[in-house]
Amino acid sequence: MELDKLKELQIRLAGSVRLDKFDGDVRYVAGCDVSYNRSKNEMTAVVALLSYPSLKLVEIAHHTAPVEFPYIPTFLSFRELPALLEAFRKLAKKPDLIVVDGQGIAHPRGLGIAAHFGVTVGLPTIGCAKSHLFGKFVMPSEGRGSWSPLMADGRVIGAVVRTRDRVKPVFISPGHLIDVESSVKWILNLTRGYKLPEPIRFADSISRRISHEGI
Repeated sequence: MELDKLKELQIRLAGSVRLDKFDGDVRYVAGCDVSYNRSKNEMTAVVALLSYPSLKLVEIAHHTAPVEFPYIPTFLSFRELPALLEAFRKLAKKPDLIVVDGQGIAHPRGLGIAAHFGVTVGLPTIGCAKSHLFGKFVMPSEGRGSWSPLMADGRVIGAVVRTRDRVKPVFISPGHLIDVESSVKWILNLTRGYKLPEPIRFADSISRRISHEGI
């Protein structure tokens, strides 16, 4: 592995990310997540397609593959993206918006897995991570809908968003074809009583079940 070359690729692809205000018509939202079966050295990528605004599950696509790239912080997309793309290609319907479990532009080189995914498929994509990777922030207040900017080099690269009262926040950043404010709005729209937005919650649950139980 030549990490310097992968860094150069990340920097180059980050230059293709567009942060546009997103106000498109949304009929379908996809959630993307990956689970691991360590005993088999396999990962299962799932794309769960939900209707909007009902957020009912309408389609599941998945792909299981051997784990060939080690876990290295800030290089997650090189480990998980190939399997996610294989799953995504199996969808019969095309989503209008995608939420990926991971970082968007809130990444040292501006290309977390959600940004890498979004640039590759050319669709509006949001990164929704459970933990902090990059940038400085002040913790938002404890009420649902409260958020604070995630900052790096004097600019806003994401948001720390409280999706439930008095529950740890999620870390939101645009992936592609959407800006920070639109990303926050949509994550809150897609969250229904749980910490994680519904597309990610479905993808996470399904990927764990397939990875450990099969279907």
